[in-house]
Amino acid sequence: MEILPIPEIIIGVIILILLSGFRIAQEYQRSIIFRLGRFQSIKGPGLYWIIPLIDAQQRVDIRTKTVDLEQQETITKDSVTIKVNAVLWFRITNPESAIIQVADYYKAVYQFSVTALRNIIGQHSLDEVLREREQINATLQKNVDSVTEPWGIKIEMVEMKDVEIPEAMQRAMAREAEAIREKRARIVKAEAELEASIKLTQGATVMEGSPIALELRRMQMLSEIGIDNNTTTIVLLPSEFTKAAKSFTELVEKKELKK
Repeated sequence: MEILPIPEIIIGVIILILLSGFRIAQEYQRSIIFRLGRFQSIKGPGLYWIIPLIDAQQRVDIRTKTVDLEQQETITKDSVTIKVNAVLWFRITNPESAIIQVADYYKAVYQFSVTALRNIIGQHSLDEVLREREQINATLQKNVDSVTEPWGIKIEMVEMKDVEIPEAMQRAMAREAEAIREKRARIVKAEAELEASIKLTQGATVMEGSPIALELRRMQMLSEIGIDNNTTTIVLLPSEFTKAAKSFTELVEKKELKK
């Protein structure tokens, strides 16, 4: 068996060491390189080389991540206890800061988001939480993003998923909604009656100045009453007939008195 000379062995070991320094990072990955414990550079994506035994690396994923904020029981501004959960989306914009500035960026983002969610709910009443979700989401995103920005993390979106209200409060809200609907119905009915009375008054004014229109209206009423077979029909005589009959009766009475 032939033994390689020592220089060739050393060269082979050096080549192996140099080859061991090659690394590959995916398109969505970045590698933070530390040389003798100090930050050196950011490598990737693709093929890159680090100094073996001297450089150390730590990879981060720069894709958007989803954080499901667990249900939080909190008290609103008007002292109503509710349970709220939310979803948060964030991504790393500065890998160096995400690794150096905070020990565990994922945990840090989660814990601060939960705290911010509880605080912002406490600043709003129950009605505001139910009606102004988009505004609360935007405020929550802005607050969390202002804190995570020095960590090299961008908060892309925050959405509240569910708001759980106590059963007693749900029944009270149902009664309130029913009362509001009844109020609206009464207002609509009163407005309709007012409009109808105005129209009737205008029609009566027109008919008062036109006896023919009044008689036509009477005849129309007779036709409407006669539609139902079980209806008792009342015949209305024209006012001229009534006046003539009254005058005839008075004339007869005067003649009787003269006799």
